[in-house]
Amino acid sequence: MAYDTSNEYNPAAIEPRWQQFWKDNATFRADDSATNKPKYYALDMFPYPSAAGLHIGHPEGYTGSDILSRYKKARGFNVLHPMGWDAFGLPAEQYAIKTGEHPAIQTGQNINNFRRQLQMLGFGIDWEREISTTDPHYFKWTQWIFLQLFKAGLAYVDEKPVWFCPDLGTVLANEEILNTDEGPRSERGNFPVERRPIRQWVLRITAYAEKLIAGLDALDWPDSTKRLQKNWIGRSEGAEVDFVIAEGAAAGEKLTVYTTRPDTLFGATYMVIAPEHPLVEKLTTPDQKNVVEKYIAQVRNKSDLERTDLAKDKTGVFSGAYAVNPVNGDKIPIWIADYVLMGYGTGAIMAVPAHDQRDWEFASKFSLPIIPVVNPPAGTDADLTKAAFEADGIMINSGVYNGLPVAEAKSRITADLAAKQQGKAAVNYKLRDWLFSRQRYWGEPFPILWVSPEDYQKIPAASPLREFMPETPVTCKIDGVEVCAVPLTSKQLPLELPKVESYQPSPTGESPLSRAKEWLHVCVNLETGEIKNCNCNTNTAPAFPWVSASRETNTMPQWAGSCWYHLRYLDPKNDSAIVSKEKEKYWGTPDFYIGGAEHAVLHLLYARFWHRFLYDIGVLSDPEPYKRLFHQGLILGEDGEKMSKSRGNVVNPDTIVHEHGTDALRLYLMFIGPLEAVKPWNTKNIEGISRFLRRIWRLLIDDRTGVVSSRIQNVGAENPDIERLLHQTIKKVTEDIENLRFNTAISQLMIFLNGAEKAETLSLKTARALLQLLAPLAPHIAEELWQRLGGTGSISESGWPALDESKLVENTVTVVFQVNGKLRGQTVLPKDASKEDMLAAARADENVRKFIDGKETVKEIVVPGKLVNIVVK
Repeated sequence: MAYDTSNEYNPAAIEPRWQQFWKDNATFRADDSATNKPKYYALDMFPYPSAAGLHIGHPEGYTGSDILSRYKKARGFNVLHPMGWDAFGLPAEQYAIKTGEHPAIQTGQNINNFRRQLQMLGFGIDWEREISTTDPHYFKWTQWIFLQLFKAGLAYVDEKPVWFCPDLGTVLANEEILNTDEGPRSERGNFPVERRPIRQWVLRITAYAEKLIAGLDALDWPDSTKRLQKNWIGRSEGAEVDFVIAEGAAAGEKLTVYTTRPDTLFGATYMVIAPEHPLVEKLTTPDQKNVVEKYIAQVRNKSDLERTDLAKDKTGVFSGAYAVNPVNGDKIPIWIADYVLMGYGTGAIMAVPAHDQRDWEFASKFSLPIIPVVNPPAGTDADLTKAAFEADGIMINSGVYNGLPVAEAKSRITADLAAKQQGKAAVNYKLRDWLFSRQRYWGEPFPILWVSPEDYQKIPAASPLREFMPETPVTCKIDGVEVCAVPLTSKQLPLELPKVESYQPSPTGESPLSRAKEWLHVCVNLETGEIKNCNCNTNTAPAFPWVSASRETNTMPQWAGSCWYHLRYLDPKNDSAIVSKEKEKYWGTPDFYIGGAEHAVLHLLYARFWHRFLYDIGVLSDPEPYKRLFHQGLILGEDGEKMSKSRGNVVNPDTIVHEHGTDALRLYLMFIGPLEAVKPWNTKNIEGISRFLRRIWRLLIDDRTGVVSSRIQNVGAENPDIERLLHQTIKKVTEDIENLRFNTAISQLMIFLNGAEKAETLSLKTARALLQLLAPLAPHIAEELWQRLGGTGSISESGWPALDESKLVENTVTVVFQVNGKLRGQTVLPKDASKEDMLAAARADENVRKFIDGKETVKEIVVPGKLVNIVVK
């Protein structure tokens, strides 16, 4: 390729040309056939392609993974670095509701803009593997995975009280609800939400709770993320205890509670059940009915966070009913209160106010008995008139268990209850099954038909419809009619979305698909599985083996497509399998996965669940999807706040690239601080990086003539000082890239540049080595200068400079770094390091930056070979 012959560094001319070169030559195509080479799979959390496009914070993580990918390619790895689009979702549907335009149109336009921006940023992506969750060739396999879950009994239908947003027309997860002074509202759009029982598909993720906890131990993940997942799953050990209702309409029925403190059963003085508990109506006595109904109406629209807030005032009402405490036969009152949740445990608790602070506050407010059953150790300051005593001690007021330590009492009481069939040991989880339905259009359709129970029983044993049928039928009521779920066959996938006249959800919360009558109502042949559109709404029933059926009108949540996308990149055009065994065995799971910490729980937990399930059924060879996870830090706006359109502090990368070039943007994003740190953006400071790139250009190119500088010599030995500095730089940059310390890698390149500029000559070998070190970080200028210096092909395929440890030997000194006279760091530098080099090293030190970033420098004191002291206000 002919290079630009202009004299000066001109990124606007250089960068588009090299981007086109990479595209034309498929420079970053991952080679499925190169199985003799070590592989490296780097993965970014794929973006939702919003209409706003990228802002300056988005490229940070992508740049980090690109540097690592380019470096690994230079080291001889077969690198897979793909990109795709998490493209289903509410914003496109909301736009479609406003305009009447199909969401696929705007989604396609947004994807084109995102792709343009990512290519403008010079990322070495294998675009031949590009995927979109909205592509039928992709969501065919999302539907296939769902059917596998369905077959395994891990998908079921339930009518659950969920958060419904009428304005958005969909169910929202607890994490998508904001608690405001105006009541609960949607995170997206800030619309009011309400509790509503809606028919939902649910995935039994709780069946994998133990595996999801155990699998964390082997993962190279941030400790904070592991803790978040463990806490979210919330494993606890205790007992399930049966309390028999003493009288009334529900007399003889059992209220089962889960408790981690069976030792305190003798101190249970009342029970509390959730307002949603199925026995509320039956056990409530007539004289309490009005009070209970009024209370339930008041708490219906509270979020779980509000209800369980430890600081809130406790509320509740007496049901009028009593239950029998199984350890002493006492009758205790049953209350209804919002601080008990139906989704955790059994939706009922035994209340022990002497030893649980929430119960103590409730009992104190409503004048309920407080009976201590655990005696605090001597010297413990415990006063039950002020607070509950929640620690361990010795049992009292507990019959035959008096005098036992708490741990022994727990096991003895649990064993005795089990022997009397009044309870049993149990493990419980805070994790709840995954609500997997959305009442919207723009999502993956469920590959499910609904037929009558009578027709379900007629499906022959040899029918293709049994391919994904579970052992136990999945049933529900639709419009009051009992129906059974029949899965589509693999040959009938993908099931695509129909055209609809309106994307507006119905006022009752049904999906827009419920109005697509021709698509919705079909006939199915029970013997062959064939489906055809027919007028099944008439009074004339089809003749057997044809029967009437209707399709599922809910769609899958946006999480579905992001649960397994890392697998599709391995084999994106395979139409007969989710991924071939050979490619899955070679590429495996990502060696490096980068994305925001905001995905620590939901996406990462759901993806681990699906991946582990696919491993369990033999589709995959590895139980975990992401072995090494890294969270990049936020890039704040110049006002120090998180970038958002509402704050008006968003910086568009197009503007920065236009003014300074892509390489300057990439280097600046990496130089302003450690990749994992929260960092403020400052457009003015990028000029320093631009000067650095121009200095490299002038080091190697004569800016008067545009040819290689006369300083570059192709004969003779390199200056020993430069050679030593080069190998120091090779060592430092190599180690820093491996450990994602890109800011200090750039700092070392600056140190080398300072030394090289002082040298009268520089060998061609040294100049090329400098460019090879620079290439992962600033690839465009490195490619251009590589070619001008006589290099052939892409510099990304030229290898990595070899380190000669013997060339590192020199007289070095330890230089300490101070800020306002206090020790903040140290490093080893050449004995004759210049003032500039010492200052550069100090300012790049991670700990030093904590004390100088954002502060005005008053003075810089440098004692050669000893210390740097930066004085700031």
